[in-house]
Amino acid sequence: MKLNLFPLPRKVQVKKTKASLLNKNWILLPEQCSPSLRERILEGVEKIGRLTNQVIRIGNSVPDDLGIFLKTEVKTKLSSQEYKLEISKAGCHLQAGDEAGIYYGFLALVQLIEQFGSTLPVLSISDSPDFPSRGVMLDVSRCKVPTMETLKQLIDRLAGIRINQVQLYIEHTFAFAKHESVWHDASPFTHEEILELDDYCKDRYIELVPNLNSFGHLNRWLKHPEYTHLSEVPEGLHPDCLAPNQASLNFLEELYDEYLPHFSTTLFNVGCDETWQLGKGRSKKAAEKTSVTKVYLEFLKKIHKLVSKKGSKMQFWGDIILHQPELIKELPKDIVALNWGYDADHPYKKECPAFASSGIEFWVCPGTSSWNSITGRTDNCLTNLGESAKYGSKHGATGYLNTDWGDGGHHQVLPISYLGFTAGAGFSWNYKANQNVDLAGAISRHFFEDSTGKLGQFCLDLGRTLNHLPGLRRNNSSAIGQLLQMSLPSGRLDISKLTRGQFNKAEAWLDKISVDLMESQPECSDRDLVISELKHALAMSRHAIKRGRFKRLGDGTLEELKKEFQSIIMNHEEQWLARNRRGGLRESSGYLYRAMERFDQEPEEKQS
Repeated sequence: MKLNLFPLPRKVQVKKTKASLLNKNWILLPEQCSPSLRERILEGVEKIGRLTNQVIRIGNSVPDDLGIFLKTEVKTKLSSQEYKLEISKAGCHLQAGDEAGIYYGFLALVQLIEQFGSTLPVLSISDSPDFPSRGVMLDVSRCKVPTMETLKQLIDRLAGIRINQVQLYIEHTFAFAKHESVWHDASPFTHEEILELDDYCKDRYIELVPNLNSFGHLNRWLKHPEYTHLSEVPEGLHPDCLAPNQASLNFLEELYDEYLPHFSTTLFNVGCDETWQLGKGRSKKAAEKTSVTKVYLEFLKKIHKLVSKKGSKMQFWGDIILHQPELIKELPKDIVALNWGYDADHPYKKECPAFASSGIEFWVCPGTSSWNSITGRTDNCLTNLGESAKYGSKHGATGYLNTDWGDGGHHQVLPISYLGFTAGAGFSWNYKANQNVDLAGAISRHFFEDSTGKLGQFCLDLGRTLNHLPGLRRNNSSAIGQLLQMSLPSGRLDISKLTRGQFNKAEAWLDKISVDLMESQPECSDRDLVISELKHALAMSRHAIKRGRFKRLGDGTLEELKKEFQSIIMNHEEQWLARNRRGGLRESSGYLYRAMERFDQEPEEKQS
């Protein structure tokens, strides 16, 4: 018997007999049940009542002869988040190591009732996660700052697939009291909003972890005259990295003192990735005496000391220290290294042992492959997410942080990321059980409430459009994303080997998969917006292919393309404001307007 559960559990035993839950109307809550768990159970009770056509009540103690639908208990012999669910003719019994485990077991029961109604198979489930921490990191600095409504809706959906940590990647999008010049046009999060989000997450067994880049990626600060004295290369045209000195530490301490009190967790992600300018300015002499990585390590230790002083446990991106893996052992022992990599061939197999052998706690941090793509990159996404889970679990990683970036203007619509969120949730819960799970069904169910499963399948297939346009560089980008803008920071896009047949196949593929989009039946609260967003992604994909055709083969006219692209830009701005604040929109649209200008600037490569 196939059980329609997601994530699929570690161990299931199903018997041939059935259990009727009719005339069983009570759910017993654990002793000393928190208000948060009561609220989550009540949400599920409303759904159970609709599915079984009966009134379900909850309490802490009722006589057995009233008919117990579900009895829940916290058992200290079970580990955190572990649960055991038994369904028998006598009713349902759920034991867990803590309230989070009760919540996850209850979610599994609700899914079974969705599948079978009030007559369930007699079964037992024993389940627990591979990774204690399973997170999603949202880039809220590269243009898009979501509305509170958008974030809360997403948090609800992530909680429903057992994500238990959320990070908001912050460079400049928090309203620091003394630094308005940095965030003035960004529509930043306020102090009150972060406090509200922290409470909202806690109520759903999610840890909201502060994330504030503290070394590199600080151009949005350092470009302002009042901060350039903090830069490693203040004379540079694009200062991006702090100088590793006391002035920078004083600056960071001021930010930490204002930012950290809004979070109930003690974890703190200070970033510190991609410090490419380090050793090229103020720290050049020090780097020449030792190495750039050594200079990096020494300043990282000082940041760690500062973070510890604030009562927090420091997380940092592990890319720079891996330049000299022998230095990993010199890291503070209470630090958490975040081992990130976003391509299918990223060497997690090599890098995970480097952290594990040195005794440093580490997490694996793959990505949704949504950014710079428009469509997503399905095959890269699934391999990257799966390999990180496989090798992270093998080598003792304690966490799995799935990242969703916004490079290049953040032009992908939010539903493009749902594939990565869903697959990452399954792989991080239990990789072995979920590596062949029905992802189309899981996406459709948990994000779209689409009983046909077609909308999830559309998302999977849209991300395979790039497979029909081989030969374009795809690291952190798709062929569609590249064709739409026809330029990358590394240089002009070479489309000289693309053929008419490949363009034809890509367009035929979009025609084929658009049927699933049209025939889907989403019932989610934002269904109209979802369909509109995915139609927009489809339109951008079609336009990207037309643009490639024009530049490579001379098909179409410049006037037609410009008119269509102008319409796409206008639709992009409308879609943006449906889920996001206005700040960052001008910057995002600027990428597209510059792409329009390149229609004239780039020479045509017309071929017969």
